[in-house]
Amino acid sequence: MSFENLPPILGDALAERGYTALTPVQAAVTGGDAEGRDLIVSAQTGSGKTVAFGLALAPEMLAQAAPSTDAEKPSALVIAPTRELALQVSRELGWLYAKAGLRIATCVGGMDASKERRALRSGPAIVVGTPGRLRDHLERGALDLSGLIGVVLDEADEMLDMGFREDLEEILDATPDRRRTLLFSATLPRPIVRMAERYQKDALRLSLAGESRGHGDIAYQAVTVAPSEIENAVVNLLRYHEAETAICFCATRDSVRRLHATLQNRGFAVVALSGEHSQSERNHAMQALRDRRARVCVATDVAARGLDLPTLSLVIHVEIPRDAETLQHRSGRTGRAGRKGTAAIVVPYNRRKRVESMLRGAQIVAEWTEAPSADAIRSQDRTRLLERLTAETEFEDEDLSLAKDLMERMSPADIAAALARAHRAKLPEPEELIANTPEARQKDKAERHRPGFEDTVWFKIDIGRKQNAEPRWLLPMICRRGHITRNEIGAIRIGQRESWFQIPRAIVPKFTDAVARTSQSEDAQDAIAIEESSDGPRIEARQNRKHGERNGFNRNGGDRSDGKGPGRKDGSRGRGKNKRGPIKKR
Repeated sequence: MSFENLPPILGDALAERGYTALTPVQAAVTGGDAEGRDLIVSAQTGSGKTVAFGLALAPEMLAQAAPSTDAEKPSALVIAPTRELALQVSRELGWLYAKAGLRIATCVGGMDASKERRALRSGPAIVVGTPGRLRDHLERGALDLSGLIGVVLDEADEMLDMGFREDLEEILDATPDRRRTLLFSATLPRPIVRMAERYQKDALRLSLAGESRGHGDIAYQAVTVAPSEIENAVVNLLRYHEAETAICFCATRDSVRRLHATLQNRGFAVVALSGEHSQSERNHAMQALRDRRARVCVATDVAARGLDLPTLSLVIHVEIPRDAETLQHRSGRTGRAGRKGTAAIVVPYNRRKRVESMLRGAQIVAEWTEAPSADAIRSQDRTRLLERLTAETEFEDEDLSLAKDLMERMSPADIAAALARAHRAKLPEPEELIANTPEARQKDKAERHRPGFEDTVWFKIDIGRKQNAEPRWLLPMICRRGHITRNEIGAIRIGQRESWFQIPRAIVPKFTDAVARTSQSEDAQDAIAIEESSDGPRIEARQNRKHGERNGFNRNGGDRSDGKGPGRKDGSRGRGKNKRGPIKKR
């Protein structure tokens, strides 16, 4: 295939990578109207933007003489929001310009800065990096931008969302006025437009995102579940689709940690990506996905930014995206380069209206459905096994010899049954989900009621959120004051200035007697009033429970009925900066 409008050296590189034609965004930036101009490009993720800006700068890059070994001034600078995206950009530009002999240096946080400085001194033609690390090299004098002919801001909207405005402005202010500035972004909010007006001249605006924000190669599903069944629904979605590679998006590091542990315990080959992981850990996780040693990735939005996995066909929004743009960026990890993908949004039944509003705003049509049942998954397993075993294949002599021996010892039916059992043994067991009906939810709630808590009494303690009250330090204090164990404490609900907890009626006399005796101690905690509450939690505690629904997979608000508090990984619910929650005497 010949690419008539491109330099032959780049056309050959594209052909070797399997390109038969340019994508729309690549064709647009290499067209006659775009030649030599600043560009504002709005295009969907997975549309070939990285190769596009490589091609857009090609005339100027190739016109310059190859940099000498002692040159210190790069010709092009590419800025990306995350390490993963910067490394991906570096790899893409590497093969695109390999035949031209242009070297590339990558500068990202988490890597050895001294090695990066040596790479910058060796005279790379292109520098790719994240804003913070590039600014650091610039301020230390290791990065000279005075020779730039082009600057690319990739995923510019995300960089502003992540708080990199000052870094970007300092970097751009250090570049020469004659440079070209190419701004690539999936969306073009007002801050991006203002930045373009400041740093670009007569920019050509190219919008290739289409009328709908939804990606044409992605099938969207909104999967309704009971709030307590989110993790089980994720397990069944992974099992039903059995995607070659899947990614599960969570909102926080703690959520990533919990879900990763859950899936690992269920038998999935899973890796995790979040801000708490080092660059080395991230690299190992990515390599495991590329090598097929892992098939599932659990990640936060920022950590997964820029992930490009050719085999990724399933995205699960474990926690609802904060807005339509986040939904778009998450989902855009699949359905790339013409491949089909599925994006499933796990929707607790009490959050449906919010998701419907988000989908309307994003102009995305989603199929509303329930999580796959265990029976549906077993049916899929049966179909996949039959397809795999009946597919045409060539067997080695050793396999045929073993099959002959088996036929002599076992009947064909027994051999087939043993094969099916061996296949099922490798697969994680699907979960039995609660039917998404009011009757089923009520029945499940009754069945999960803790034995011994059929008849309880509410007690009130005079500390609440104002004093940073948290279940993790309320529990031991209540146990010590009342001479009971944590298994004898039911639900805990935290209000603004007071908190409430349940005690089985049978042990109330013993509990109140112990509290009265311990309240005479000089300890500050023992002076906090604990008394029986005939009304139980007030309305403010119920409102606080609704507020707590945003945190973690446990959507039971302030309730504690399983021995663990909801929200954080340690069971805490505190909102103050001091996680231990200093106890104040009132």
